[in-house]
Amino acid sequence: MTHQKAIVTVVIPHFNGEEILRRCLLSLRATQYSAYHVLVVDNASTDQSIAMVLLEFPEVTVIRSQHNLGYAGGCNLGIRSSESAYVVLLNNDAVVTPNWLNPLIQLVETNNAIAAVQPKILSIQNKKLFDYCGAAGGEMDIFGYPFARGRLFQTIEEDEGQYENSRLIFWASGAATLLRRSVLDQVGLLDSYFFAHMEEIDLNWRMQKAGFQIASEPRSIIYHQTGGTLAQESYRKMKLNQRNNLIMVLKNYGLWTLFWIIPIRIVLDLLTVFAFPVLGYKKATAVITGWIAALFSLPVILRGRKENRECFRVSDTVIMRRMYRGSIALAYYVRGIRKASRIKFSETFLLNQDYS
Repeated sequence: MTHQKAIVTVVIPHFNGEEILRRCLLSLRATQYSAYHVLVVDNASTDQSIAMVLLEFPEVTVIRSQHNLGYAGGCNLGIRSSESAYVVLLNNDAVVTPNWLNPLIQLVETNNAIAAVQPKILSIQNKKLFDYCGAAGGEMDIFGYPFARGRLFQTIEEDEGQYENSRLIFWASGAATLLRRSVLDQVGLLDSYFFAHMEEIDLNWRMQKAGFQIASEPRSIIYHQTGGTLAQESYRKMKLNQRNNLIMVLKNYGLWTLFWIIPIRIVLDLLTVFAFPVLGYKKATAVITGWIAALFSLPVILRGRKENRECFRVSDTVIMRRMYRGSIALAYYVRGIRKASRIKFSETFLLNQDYS
């Protein structure tokens, strides 16, 4: 009997940028996987990019929003507008390789525990380097600071085959990630309150608390232009990252864990503020304003915690086994660790390993 290929919807949230969107869609046309469909969610663009799509890419479905819903809201609109078994979230400033989709589908089809899988993400600007946004797979320390295999803070590694094994990771980058719809139906979609940044990590955390796994698949390769939509040094981006990171931690950890995590997190963030001569005033200010914004988001956090209780079944103790049990900031700035390969996790997590 011939195996029926899974149907995949590629959702691209978009706000302005005609040339980067054209580049992305042209690369998708070369995809060596037949059962997929591309859906562009327009977040009220003011340029001619959507007119370009309608004229040059008639095979692409366009959904228009009257307002800018952000990355999270745009992705959610696209997911709700599709019915496929799998959904790929793809940034408009990404470029895929012809065989990018097949390895991702093969991996999730052979392991029902995997809820999300990320390809290897390399830089468009320098294709020998990992990309800042996800690199070879996202990880997390227990205080909520994310990092990636191939990227620690501003240190980007060259891809020399050091992360070629498929393995479990903590989060799959929103720049390019394949999601299993049945799990989304169970744990919910991206938190639209985040608007942009950290929402995919929040979703991946919820998936793991529900008993599922997140994986990397380096046989799949895409290229990404970091800062193509919002500049990396943007103050708004720094503030959103800080605010959303805190909301994510407060939503997903249990109360007893928060009692000892938050005081240490406050100290670590204060160290960031006091290090403004090195890290810059913009970063220090973003930490402070991010904390203020997170505190004003308390009603949203409480509502999220209540919703999470309905599907969470895995304890913090188990989840923290998947994290780096120290501070990635101290490892980087104090101990001088510059490569994720030097970070020692308490356990090695291989595919098909049950850690629930």
